[in-house]
Amino acid sequence: MSNIEVLQLRAAGVSLVLDCSGPALPSVLHWGADLGELSERALLELRRGAGAVQDGNGLDENRPIAIVPEYSAGWFGLPGLSGHRDGQDFSASFRITSVAQTDNTVVVDAADTEAGLTIRLTVELTDSGLVRAKADLTNTGATPYTVDGLVLALPVPTEATELLDLTGRHIGERHPQRHAFTQGAHVRDNRRGRTGADATLLLLAGTEGFGFQDGEIWAVHTAWSGNHRSYAERGMSGYAVIGGGELLLPGEGRLQPQGTYSTPWLYGTYGVGLDRISTRFHEYLRSRENHPQTDRPVVLNTWEAVYFDLDLDKLKGLANAAAEVGAERFVLDDGWFRGRRDDHAGLGDWYVDEGIWPKGLHPLVDHVRGLGLQFGLWVEPEMVNPDSDLAREHPDWILATGNRFPPTARHQQGLNLGVPAAYDYILERLDSLLTEYDIAYLKWDHNRDFVDGGNQQTGTAGIHEQTLAVYRLIDELKRRHPGLEIESCSSGGARVDLGILERTDRVWGSDSNDALERQTIQRYTQLLLPPELIGCHVGPPKAHTTGRTQALSFRAITALFGHFGIEWDITLASEEERTELAGWVALHKELRPLLHTGRVVRADRGPNDFLLHGVVAQDASRAVYAAVQLTQSVTSAVGRVRLPGLDPQRTYRVSRIVTPGPEPRSLPAWTEPVELNGTALAAAGVQLPVQWPEHALLLDVTAID
Repeated sequence: MSNIEVLQLRAAGVSLVLDCSGPALPSVLHWGADLGELSERALLELRRGAGAVQDGNGLDENRPIAIVPEYSAGWFGLPGLSGHRDGQDFSASFRITSVAQTDNTVVVDAADTEAGLTIRLTVELTDSGLVRAKADLTNTGATPYTVDGLVLALPVPTEATELLDLTGRHIGERHPQRHAFTQGAHVRDNRRGRTGADATLLLLAGTEGFGFQDGEIWAVHTAWSGNHRSYAERGMSGYAVIGGGELLLPGEGRLQPQGTYSTPWLYGTYGVGLDRISTRFHEYLRSRENHPQTDRPVVLNTWEAVYFDLDLDKLKGLANAAAEVGAERFVLDDGWFRGRRDDHAGLGDWYVDEGIWPKGLHPLVDHVRGLGLQFGLWVEPEMVNPDSDLAREHPDWILATGNRFPPTARHQQGLNLGVPAAYDYILERLDSLLTEYDIAYLKWDHNRDFVDGGNQQTGTAGIHEQTLAVYRLIDELKRRHPGLEIESCSSGGARVDLGILERTDRVWGSDSNDALERQTIQRYTQLLLPPELIGCHVGPPKAHTTGRTQALSFRAITALFGHFGIEWDITLASEEERTELAGWVALHKELRPLLHTGRVVRADRGPNDFLLHGVVAQDASRAVYAAVQLTQSVTSAVGRVRLPGLDPQRTYRVSRIVTPGPEPRSLPAWTEPVELNGTALAAAGVQLPVQWPEHALLLDVTAID
């Protein structure tokens, strides 16, 4: 074992101090605000000052909580490792065997020779100040060992008295909920076989009343696209943790001798204000080698324009209209493959339907490419309709258990990619399509939760292997087709996590294109993801999912702050509407370099009738804000609105961006631009026009010094 005892990692205003002195697994002495460069003596004193208090009715020797909390160490909360060897070795007690540090990465190896287990912990602090941690557990015994669960946990201080997480539903994803962080456990388990429309992107603990600009916050994200757990727990000892990991179905963690189970990455983030929490994730994601490097093409997706009515002339006309308004990518959605006349049949039969396309997709692809647009295609490779040739020929490829099929959802079942032959079939079909046609983009859907997600051929649970197989499939397709982009769409926004985003290029935020619903959905999706990774489309005047009718300006401003697109049969739009839409597309292209690289900021305000959010350039030279009137205000004006995120010392010119669409109900007192410094704009703000409900306006804020 190394002589390393206490290690300090520092980045972007964050310190992480690890006690690796052993013999037990490492614990976190501090995770939060930067402590400065501490000497070896100071680090040892920090450990001494953090010593455990002895409870008169507790253990004679209390130990700090490890990153993998251990029952054997006296932790009475959720244990980090739950497992057994045919009922034995149910409680592990690991001892460190080696510690290695390289820059801001620490790798700790430990073993329990009695239980026949070793564990490797990897802990990193990224350049943006994110903590990343994972564990690899190996069965070194002579008989199988079953992992029932392996989660990692990070401590939070007593000041964290409030929890915030997200919930939702299909077409209503990612709505916030708050409550006190009391004693006991707050557990968010997801057994849907995908991330879930009701999943919490982040589980956040913070000081009372924390908001977008204020309050200390600690948060975790479990980077896994299958079943998973996120939890917060406070014990009577005074310790509190937040953590997470994969949620294994019974038997999924069975390890043969020398077999290894690896957890997904657990991400932790600390900051003052939710905007700082977001910024750390956004900077990290933008620093990845696989982050999109080109301008995000303006998309026209055909779904709400034509649904299953795939007439070639109609689609060509839609592509012509898309090119005229400035779109750059045309995506053919559902209905192009064999037997697909509605959503009851065809999934799994990934061959171009000869009845609709006697010459294949070539006439459409060639037409789209001839207009200068990229061509994209919708697929749903993880699903199968019972009414399909694939299901009839290979019913044993359906995810099922107990000699029964699960209830269908959206007339479909899950296709078990954990079966090698099923995986090979899907790989061959998608590879063939990508080889034959000039396809730049796949809209990759996943339209149902898994029930009884088992492997019929082995009789065992299959969600863990299914998730890994999806990862392998996407990775292999991208290896074979460099430059291919893939969107994670899952009934809209039901698969949004950093596991799928290690290999995809954007997510579909929601199946709802209702701009009013999208304001909340996008606001909280951006807690984790930067705007350029979130698909945001201008829908038709009457929203297909809610029946609301909204002005084009409101729909367009909502879509501006993401990966902009169109989901509307614009061949039926009036000439005035198409001209206005072309203006919005042009405005997005003008603002795109800022919107897709800047810092997301959001203002904290009282009433729920108004939102303000924006993007500030990294050098604070310019910002664009959206002032959004959600409902009728209870006052005649919303009052002066503060603009967060600017450089306090610089002077800015504030002006309203003149856009197509109706004028505000009234104009503010300043019809000419206002010039104020960042301090004044953040503390005093500016008065805005009165707006109709479900309307928005844009402010351009440019440094002039």
